[in-house]
Amino acid sequence: MKIFGREPALWLALIGAVLTWVAGLGLPVLTAGQAVAITTALTGVVIAVTTRPVAPGLYVAAVGLVASLFAEYGLHWSDAAVTGLGGIILAGFALFGVRPQVSPAADAPRRPVPVR
Repeated sequence: MKIFGREPALWLALIGAVLTWVAGLGLPVLTAGQAVAITTALTGVVIAVTTRPVAPGLYVAAVGLVASLFAEYGLHWSDAAVTGLGGIILAGFALFGVRPQVSPAADAPRRPVPVR
């Protein structure tokens, strides 16, 4: 699956970088916790849309969103700690939770190539 000719992971990386940059500016519009929550939720949703089964991607979105918002507002961690937690959650779920359980949603049928 491609979005505007690019892999979804590339778009997620760009969105995450822009959100992190805006949060780093210290504007009252977006805190680090909110930026991490948005990025984590978007990542989980895109994983769910582009892979089967859907459950691991939605689990990543829910856990990452709740954890980052709890770290921001419940624990009152620093911005660096919240963004670090978000990165660890995404990397850990991608490595151990999602990848071993899913496959691309639109696998092209494989036909044997005739040998001449």
